[in-house]
Amino acid sequence: MLEQIEKIRSQARAQLDQVKDLQSLEQWRVRYLSRKGEVLALLKLLGTLSAADRPAAGQKANQLKAELTAAFDQRQAALNQTARPAGPGTDVTLPGDCPRLGREHLISQATSELCEIFGRMGFDIAEGPEVEDEFHNFVALNIPPAHPARDPLDNFYIDVQRLLRSQTSTVQIRAMERQAPPVRVIAPGRTYRPDTVDATHSFMFHQIEGLCVDEGVSMVDLKSCLNQFVHAYYGPQVRTRFRPSFFPFTEPSAEMDIHWAPGGGQARWMELGGCGMVDPAVFEAVGYDPQRYTGFAFGFGIERILMPKYGIPDIRLLYEGDVRFLSQW
Repeated sequence: MLEQIEKIRSQARAQLDQVKDLQSLEQWRVRYLSRKGEVLALLKLLGTLSAADRPAAGQKANQLKAELTAAFDQRQAALNQTARPAGPGTDVTLPGDCPRLGREHLISQATSELCEIFGRMGFDIAEGPEVEDEFHNFVALNIPPAHPARDPLDNFYIDVQRLLRSQTSTVQIRAMERQAPPVRVIAPGRTYRPDTVDATHSFMFHQIEGLCVDEGVSMVDLKSCLNQFVHAYYGPQVRTRFRPSFFPFTEPSAEMDIHWAPGGGQARWMELGGCGMVDPAVFEAVGYDPQRYTGFAFGFGIERILMPKYGIPDIRLLYEGDVRFLSQW
């Protein structure tokens, strides 16, 4: 084995000295240092040696590999240097080419900004799986079997019990299962619903949902929190209003609107998302005492939040990957 190692060493070094161009150097590398080269084949033979001979042979074989690799790198650097064209090369008087710098996608930028705003109000970020079971997606959220939201035509079911989550409220349930009150979390992430794609709908979109649970939490806390969020994200001049609504997992429930002037035009009311006080049935599903604890929850589409701020008229623009559009932000 040792004689074979020395033979390959002397043969490889002799051939390397004769290499005059990069093409020949690559052929040398393939013969000796590639996955099917002679050095790797030599290393594979170590397993056939006796336990007494294997350490010395292994050391020599690894030294050979390191030596030939270093010699290859040195030869390659020398050939690259001589392969450069003669003459002045780059004209330093010409204007340079500015590299195109990448940046975060606008949805990622908005998500980070929203997390930072709610983080200043004491909310932690919670995450959960995008493939969910019916308990976390429906049952624990007080959505009964006959509710239209559970219709298979309105969800992406994978099998009888599992589906792509239709809302990040599932993360709220998992957060409450993991810890006792107080709880204050936001849950940003992708959600899936088989909606027809148009200017304001997509089968995949992003949500950010919030949950606050403690003793004595009231609707006043909910409105104060969301007003602070709106003024931090859109500006102090933006007005808000809360309209009575219904959701199975909150009672009382409300829709939150903002008074917004898209593109600097005529101001109008625009729905931002839903919110309300957590229904006692949700607390019972996760083992909380509804007589002791109260809480509020809210959920907004991230695309819906950012589109009016940046004057984007069509949600599809965010997903098409047109760099000319995305590079504006």
